[in-house]
Amino acid sequence: MGKLRELRPIFEGRGIAVIDLVEFGLPETAEEDGLEVFSTFEENATAKAKYFHHRTGLPTVADDSGLAVVALGGRPGVLSKRWSGRSDLSGQALDDENNRLLLEALANTEDRRAMYVCAAAFVDESLEIVCRGEVSGVIDRVGHGSNGFGYDPFFVSSELGCSFGAASTAEKERVSHRGRAFRGLIERLERLATSGGGS
Repeated sequence: MGKLRELRPIFEGRGIAVIDLVEFGLPETAEEDGLEVFSTFEENATAKAKYFHHRTGLPTVADDSGLAVVALGGRPGVLSKRWSGRSDLSGQALDDENNRLLLEALANTEDRRAMYVCAAAFVDESLEIVCRGEVSGVIDRVGHGSNGFGYDPFFVSSELGCSFGAASTAEKERVSHRGRAFRGLIERLERLATSGGGS
């Protein structure tokens, strides 16, 4: 999974061991489809973290992320993955359809500004924390690169000067919304641990 490839090095670089749901042996349930029903990334991330903390009993991190396009009033936003409404598609086929819809929606505008947004949440028995990360760029008319996932081939990072699809994993992690959100989350948890807890 694309997110896990991005996140593991961040946690490992801070000496934090993580396991995903597959490694934990937690089967998927139909309930999971109803977790992302809120209007903000922060609420959706927290809902997922609370749900899986309840199911596993372990301190849990989760995120919600998406693409916010200026000319589209911030859409697709929290609906980024489900924007096309094609519940019959998954993986690359779903990415392709979402990207087709994005390019179609922007066909008649010169304003291609966009940003990726991520909210990273942590939940355990006594603590809930959410940190937000953002990265700015523009939506290109042609996709570049086969790295990344989702809208990455079309999102050209202002800082990197290339699409997330063409960037290396290390380059993307350095500036990405997800990297920023989770680094912020880890730093806040480390500060709390050093100060003896409390939010």
